[in-house]
Amino acid sequence: MNAEIVTTMLLSIKVGLVATVINVPIAVVVSWAMSRRDFVGKALVDGLINLPLVVPPVATGYLLLLLLGRNGLVGAALFSWFGMRIAYTTSAAVIASMVVSFPLVARSTRVAMEMVDGRLEQTARSLGASRLQVLLRITLPLSMKGILGGALLGFARSLGEFGATMVFAGNIEGETRTIPLSVYSLMQIPGREGGALLLVLVSVGISLATMVLSGVLVRRPESEGARA
Repeated sequence: MNAEIVTTMLLSIKVGLVATVINVPIAVVVSWAMSRRDFVGKALVDGLINLPLVVPPVATGYLLLLLLGRNGLVGAALFSWFGMRIAYTTSAAVIASMVVSFPLVARSTRVAMEMVDGRLEQTARSLGASRLQVLLRITLPLSMKGILGGALLGFARSLGEFGATMVFAGNIEGETRTIPLSVYSLMQIPGREGGALLLVLVSVGISLATMVLSGVLVRRPESEGARA
């Protein structure tokens, strides 16, 4: 296993982990609001949250480029005021992974929160607990397995992200070339098919392990309820 492949695997894991760590608290807040509050435009917000699931990843990357690229709506201001360049950096790879994987994290988190018995929360509120205390002491602990399951799904999705990363972050070795981009690059070079196969096997192994663990976490509450 050469240094290029090792670098690619470590970069992919780093990007996936950072994207997941940032996504989880955002998903918790958004899912709590969506599951516990009614407001005007809720259906629209729900649609926007799940939009990356149906929009082609290449289109998602292009939209990110229009927004955060050096000449983008927000990216131009960031570059002009702070000298900050986002597109075609490791940060861009993280943002692309965050956007495409967020719906999976949010959906699993929301389902887990909706399964919490509302009577427990109401009882805690009647005893003087604030909404934040109810969230931290009741809702989150009872939803934790679903949240972890969603985080694992999001991480697995990040590992497989290609289109949005290619457009928004580019295919820069050691900086944005994650496993899917490296597989694509190696397939274009005669005699490097072995390296591409190795990366594919590693990606499949990690993704399968996370999917299995996620399934165990998500299904466990149901099986425990059935035994009870």
